Amino acid sequence: MSRTAFLFPGQGSECAGMGRELLALRPDLADTYYRTADDLLGIPLARICRDGSPRDFEDPAVAQPAVFLTSLAVLEVLRGEGVEPDAVAGHSLGEYAALVAAGVLEWTEALWLVRLRSELVATVGDRIGSATAAVIGPRRTDLVRMCAEARAATGQLVEVAGDNEPRQTVVSGQSEAVERVAREARAAGARVEWLRTGGPFHSSLLDEAEAEFTETLIATEFREPAVPLVSGVTGGWVTTAAEAVVALRGQLTSPVRWTGAVGALAASGADRFVEVGPGQVLGGLVRRILPGARVHSTHTAERLARAVGALTTTAV
Repeated sequence: MSRTAFLFPGQGSECAGMGRELLALRPDLADTYYRTADDLLGIPLARICRDGSPRDFEDPAVAQPAVFLTSLAVLEVLRGEGVEPDAVAGHSLGEYAALVAAGVLEWTEALWLVRLRSELVATVGDRIGSATAAVIGPRRTDLVRMCAEARAATGQLVEVAGDNEPRQTVVSGQSEAVERVAREARAAGARVEWLRTGGPFHSSLLDEAEAEFTETLIATEFREPAVPLVSGVTGGWVTTAAEAVVALRGQLTSPVRWTGAVGALAASGADRFVEVGPGQVLGGLVRRILPGARVHSTHTAERLARAVGALTTTAV
């Protein structure tokens, strides 16, 4: 029998008008999620997600809550159609939506954490001058070496910040050092894509932010997972509320282990993967990690309807 994993995207999946079709399909979601979030955060997310421009998403304190909310709205539609996951996982920011889907966090509590996380990281990024890039091609060991050489040459910090799939690695750190790694990687034949993250996510530059963030985590209620949950921090299963707290605490400074997370889901029997929210980034990563995997996106009304149709059939 087929097993279905829900995957929740992170920052970088946002786009102008990403909630327009969804809100036209289900106007009630504007009150359930977006306007509630507007009131909590003081940001017009309902308007931005429906009619916003790319410029509206340049601030991670806007982009990250917007992606989180849109993912939850899509989750609501899927569950309303009787589609439930056998397991869930989230990529970076997406881990917060995965925790809500698993019943670990109440969604407004998760929203506050998302907002605080983005603000803390942006503060560090503004102070030190940071950059993040996805490097496609080189072996991870070669990029670790390039990062070490860039640190020695520039006196700045750059680290491997994510294992997205076997041939795509993210590096994050201070701008000059990241740029040096990018130049060396290109010279070796790699392709480099600059990522707009608003700060050095998943690097040790965020040690100070992690300490402040931990104080809020301790004051937040975490519950035992009601749905099997894989951590993008460890690439392994989260089975208790305490483990979920530890995973989120370490997420700011630890690299994303997405290849491991997808592998853990596949090893548990998951053979259908649904990207719940805006964009198609995770679907592409899954296909490169697991060639031949059945992947469904939900970023348009048509794609969402097709996913529901495929997932509510009994054929395997």
